[in-house]
Amino acid sequence: MELLVLQMAKLEGVTEALKADDQMEWVRRMNNIRSRAEEVVLHELVTC
Repeated sequence: MELLVLQMAKLEGVTEALKADDQMEWVRRMNNIRSRAEEVVLHELVTC
């Protein structure tokens, strides 16, 4: 899941620069990414 979160953040441009500029936006985006990554992982576990 950690690798998936890192990949999704990179694809969506969620960077340390964003974190420095707008912390609340960074948190919002990272929470969204973590939630989606968790869904993917759980879906894969259930369907396998």
